[in-house]
Amino acid sequence: MAAHRRPARTGVLLRAGRAAATGVLSLVSLAALAFVLPSTLGYERYVITGGSMAGTYDKGAVVFERAVPAADLRVGDVITYQPPPASGVSTLVTHRIIAITRDEQGLRVLRTQGDANPDPDPWRFSLTADQQPVAAFSVPYVGYGLIALADRDTRMLLVGLPAGLVALLSLGQLFAALRTRPDPALGGRVRTA
Repeated sequence: MAAHRRPARTGVLLRAGRAAATGVLSLVSLAALAFVLPSTLGYERYVITGGSMAGTYDKGAVVFERAVPAADLRVGDVITYQPPPASGVSTLVTHRIIAITRDEQGLRVLRTQGDANPDPDPWRFSLTADQQPVAAFSVPYVGYGLIALADRDTRMLLVGLPAGLVALLSLGQLFAALRTRPDPALGGRVRTA
């Protein structure tokens, strides 16, 4: 009796599936490394969500910044900061320093402006921390993925879809294993149902 063989097409599909899974896992691993590596090298990352820095850092870019002593800030540096409470802006802002002056107490007062904005920001502020992140480089478009991950439904889809596929593949393998069983009449060789 001839031994039971899988059709050649099934073997090709299995190899293609394994190659695709390996490719996806490699991409996910590289993305995770790219996500973690800058932090280990001392960089903070910020996603540009507006157009005020268009031309320099377009919407969807990820800006990587390195903390420097606040006293070392210079006109022309691009910083990410929280505007003063009186400004009414509750999100972080990434803008260029256009002026540094001193107030009556001798504190450094900064004035910023977005590169794509026609006018300076209406507020002036002093930094309270000893360190301030300053833009070092950016990666365009990657921020769109991070913005999407901020959405709960998108995260559930990205986690749920692969988990569902793994569950389906596992069930398929379980059923295939249950269908094949040793046949004592064939000397322990496998017989399919």
